[in-house]
Amino acid sequence: MKILIVVPAYNESENIVGVIDSLRAVNPEWDIVVINDCSTDNTASLVDSTNKATVISLPCNLGIGGAVQTGFKYAKAKNYDIVVKFDGDGQHISTEINKILTPILSNESDVVIGSRFLEVHDGFKSTFLRLIGIKIFSIVNSFLIHQKITDNTSGFRAYNRRAIDFLHIHYPSFDYPEPEEVILLGKNGFRLKEIFTEMQQRLGGRSSITGLKSIYYMIKVLLAVCIVAIRGKTPHYQRHDS
Repeated sequence: MKILIVVPAYNESENIVGVIDSLRAVNPEWDIVVINDCSTDNTASLVDSTNKATVISLPCNLGIGGAVQTGFKYAKAKNYDIVVKFDGDGQHISTEINKILTPILSNESDVVIGSRFLEVHDGFKSTFLRLIGIKIFSIVNSFLIHQKITDNTSGFRAYNRRAIDFLHIHYPSFDYPEPEEVILLGKNGFRLKEIFTEMQQRLGGRSSITGLKSIYYMIKVLLAVCIVAIRGKTPHYQRHDS
């Protein structure tokens, strides 16, 4: 199995070397590609200096959706079997990756989401406003795809080849695509599974979603989710299935 770790990154110079080192420490056989989303700092040069990861620098800032889709396109072109999406801010814990890989490797699921909310724990969850948004997304998405997903905003996910084939074309281009991705995958018949994983606070820098932006983010994403739900199954994918 060829496994690729896709790390979208925008101005993560404080975190990116530590993220790459942590991934290499867990499994030196994993390939790592960092999608540098037109950072204004030295994220790209720091990745190059490690000699442990490939860096793809986008010519303009596409946002998280465009950066992640670039990672899927790279995985498709290079014929990878599995993609793991891993944030460049240091919140995801590399030793948890094998948890979300297991259901993919055993063919129990097409996509596995690392969830902070499947078990009670004392680790990092999120800010109060974000937790409210996460709960709303859980209710809305559970209604739309008839499956309870507790952590729709989690960017810590693993995908099999079937999901790669679909998402390298259809990945949401939205700024914060994770909840929309859940609906898109659910409406197109992909097997989704959540596994409990822990997260930690950012190693450095600041999140782009703070304060009132959290409310704006929630409204914007809910609108996108509703549009995806109304649209239903992706026509291109339906033709592919037939």
